[in-house]
Amino acid sequence: MTPPSSAPIIHRRGLLLVLSSPSGAGKSTISRRLLENEPDLSMSVSLTTRPPRSGEIDGVHYHFVDHSTFDRMVVADGFMEHATVFGNKYGTPRAPVAAQLRDGRDVLFDIDWQGTQQVAETARDDLVSVFILPPSAGELERRLRTRAQDSAAVIAQRMAKANDEVSHWAEYDYVIVNDDLDLSVTRIRAILAAERLRRRRQAGLAEFVKTLQQGQ
Repeated sequence: MTPPSSAPIIHRRGLLLVLSSPSGAGKSTISRRLLENEPDLSMSVSLTTRPPRSGEIDGVHYHFVDHSTFDRMVVADGFMEHATVFGNKYGTPRAPVAAQLRDGRDVLFDIDWQGTQQVAETARDDLVSVFILPPSAGELERRLRTRAQDSAAVIAQRMAKANDEVSHWAEYDYVIVNDDLDLSVTRIRAILAAERLRRRRQAGLAEFVKTLQQGQ
């Protein structure tokens, strides 16, 4: 039944969905599946000072900027989170994310535990964080070797770093063991569905309930 035109309209505020995991745990594949199946979900596009890699498109994969532009945004508090990795700077611009949240759209973040902590400092009520674990250390190493992107030395470095990353699992709202890709995607979509219904994300809900109580 359609509510009367005088009834307050409920607007859903968007949320920030953060996925973190050790390299090779399946986070990128899960992200692609989510973006394909969730029309209200879009990927956050970070700024970076590193040069584009082959096939990367400015504004799609990253916004490529010089160091002075990046530094000006840091001074102006223009980032939700930012970090320097191997001499290159990366950051999530604040303004476009805020606009999407106001419009009721959800934003997907692929960031590590440090970036997640920065986002939580300023946007905890909007944040939904999920940590993705591999089923075993042996399976994680197998996945890293199978994708054939890194040398043996780099794989060893990634495995060593994974121990530190996994130690932060308890800081996240949800934890998924990715032993079955389809099931992991289904579980995260269920998390999204539930989090979208949280009372604090339903702007206008209190006014709507008031009209019900008044018999309107």
